[in-house]
Amino acid sequence: MTVYQRIVILTGAGLSAESGLSTFRDKDGIWARYDYRDVATPEGFARNPSLVYDFYNQRRRDGMGVQPNAAHRALAKLEDAFPGDVVIVTQNIDGLHEAAGSRNLIHMHGQMAQALCALCNARSPWVEDLSADLACSACATPGGMRPDVVWFGEMPYDLDRIAAALSSCDLFISIGTSGNVYPAAGFVAAARDIGAHTVELNLEPSEGASLFAEHVHGPATEVVPAYVDKLLSVSA
Repeated sequence: MTVYQRIVILTGAGLSAESGLSTFRDKDGIWARYDYRDVATPEGFARNPSLVYDFYNQRRRDGMGVQPNAAHRALAKLEDAFPGDVVIVTQNIDGLHEAAGSRNLIHMHGQMAQALCALCNARSPWVEDLSADLACSACATPGGMRPDVVWFGEMPYDLDRIAAALSSCDLFISIGTSGNVYPAAGFVAAARDIGAHTVELNLEPSEGASLFAEHVHGPATEVVPAYVDKLLSVSA
């Protein structure tokens, strides 16, 4: 195996599924039970904020007590032990990467444990239920508090920082993603364009599997720790 210096890792819902959190696009996933236009768009929030609050409040409760799995812990181990740079870009809004010990982390779709004031753009840690009558701690105005998550039709966070990491990486790894959500689905092409080796670690081939130079398919709790151990054995 080649010795790498700068690794970018993209993670999706398949990584946290083995901790017990629902994925979005599987046949039994979240979007099979809810219409995303009602609960995950600015228009849906404007139309029926109570429905959106209820949806995210329940998801926040469902995530309480969920623990990181072996794949999360392996990625934290890689970040800690790898002599080069490791950047994790996650599409997940849970806090399992942080709970496992990851630090160099970009939440491109926001975080469930934060609230965003739509009136002044202030962010704050949040673990309780959200509702329309809550006032923002920064501007003291009620009615603007919403989950700090990126909805359909909104721009993901930190795209400039992600682009900078991709432009200098020599290894790009995608874990637990469907391969059909942009802009994240385009990251592999960006990495390929600058000559990085590209690897898919997924339960099954994603929609963009043909874009990757290397594939390892199986449960994340098995294939991710094994791949991390290979990387660390070469870099030691």
